[in-house]
Amino acid sequence: MTSSQFRWHAFFLCFSCAVVYPSPLVAQDAKNPAVERLYIEPFTTQTGSEKLQSDVAAELRKIQSIVVVPNESSADVILGGGGEIWVKGYRSLNPRSGRSTSNGTPVYDGFLSVELRDKNGAALWSYLVTPGATATDVSRDLARRIAKHLPEALGHGAAATPQGPVPPQPATVLKGAGATFPNPVYAKWFANYRRENPGVEINYSPVGSQEGVRQLLAGELDFAASDSPEVIRDLDPSEQEKYLLFPSVVGAVVPIVNLPGLPSDISLTPEALAGIYLGKIKKWDDPVLKRTNPGLRLPNLDIVVVHRGDGSGTSYALTDYLSQTIPEWRTQVGVGLSPKWPTGRPAIGNEGVAELVKELGGSIGYVEFIYALKNHLSFAKVRNQNGEFVAGSLESMAVAASQSIRIQDNFKVSIVNAPGIGAYPIASFTWFILPAHIADTAKRNALTSFLNWMLGPGQPQAAALGYLALPQDVVSKEKKAISALH
Repeated sequence: MTSSQFRWHAFFLCFSCAVVYPSPLVAQDAKNPAVERLYIEPFTTQTGSEKLQSDVAAELRKIQSIVVVPNESSADVILGGGGEIWVKGYRSLNPRSGRSTSNGTPVYDGFLSVELRDKNGAALWSYLVTPGATATDVSRDLARRIAKHLPEALGHGAAATPQGPVPPQPATVLKGAGATFPNPVYAKWFANYRRENPGVEINYSPVGSQEGVRQLLAGELDFAASDSPEVIRDLDPSEQEKYLLFPSVVGAVVPIVNLPGLPSDISLTPEALAGIYLGKIKKWDDPVLKRTNPGLRLPNLDIVVVHRGDGSGTSYALTDYLSQTIPEWRTQVGVGLSPKWPTGRPAIGNEGVAELVKELGGSIGYVEFIYALKNHLSFAKVRNQNGEFVAGSLESMAVAASQSIRIQDNFKVSIVNAPGIGAYPIASFTWFILPAHIADTAKRNALTSFLNWMLGPGQPQAAALGYLALPQDVVSKEKKAISALH
């Protein structure tokens, strides 16, 4: 069976079971002004869109504060989205086997990006939903997860009218480059901002944190982007006071593995991750890995290590985590954008690492959360400070980001290995980097206008792409800091 056929087969299993579809979506209590009238668009999936739409409607009808209406014209808000679900393996009916078999219970993976919009198309809330590990009816499982989070968003004012349009500006082109880590959400932001502000065009090249900041220091860019708060100090300490950092979103770096057939995701300790990237753990059935994965029959297969070949904030976050948890890593490799990797094959960008791991059986790499999902790659659970094995998710990032209360006035903070039950240990802010002094008035006004938009209407757009919106205390502090641009 080809890869394409397998994905199609996965969707067939997921959504095309024999079902009786309910009647068209109808209003329940449209006269109640306290109730949000919500229209659910058909979801963009390869198949099963109608069942998913019906299951979401059924779950939302159970909520008193929401009325599902039959068409967009009668709605206050519109819910839509799309994604992919696939079968990544089969769990044996014999729990002792630890093997995957096509005769067992299917194990699903994938994602559904959902977004709530007002009637003008402005994003009010978004989320990225993934199926539960034991889900049998994936469509219904996703619907329940959407219904769990949507009322809370409405209750906290997510559906309030967004900020008004930015006053017209003269035609201005802004040039930026840097991190690949946040590129999916940046691409969305820049396109949406341009639609609302046609006088400003923002061009961004995801060339990696190190190269982007080098170009900024050389005067070739208007802004750069990095996942390392110390990138300027590392490249040119004398320039630190000339640049300002502005957090944009929170993301997660996840270890991705290509081990087809495993019935569940592997769990990794920092000792195991460090051992693999130091070249000391060479086989997947190494005793260090077997001890933390007693329910899996790990193969006697060589580990193929993949790392970033360019200067990368994603590498910075991973090495920061390993340096904080493993003394041997801290002394031998340390923290950096371009560490001296003891072993492994290089790849350029998050996309390059994802593609190489996808190609090589037995491989391991690390990428931002959304790159793992979009490339259908399994990602490991990682042990946090509490001793829990936690997978990357919006929820586990949120626990880590709650530590941002310690953030400094210059917004330099590391949230790797954060305390807290359920905290994902390799979470990170990512930053825009701008000169503190911008002589060109038009560019300065365009940049400050965009940053304010990013902190307002831009934040609700992030979660659908697997990024966590900034904590409110960071947003408030950052709005004040924007005035420091001059």
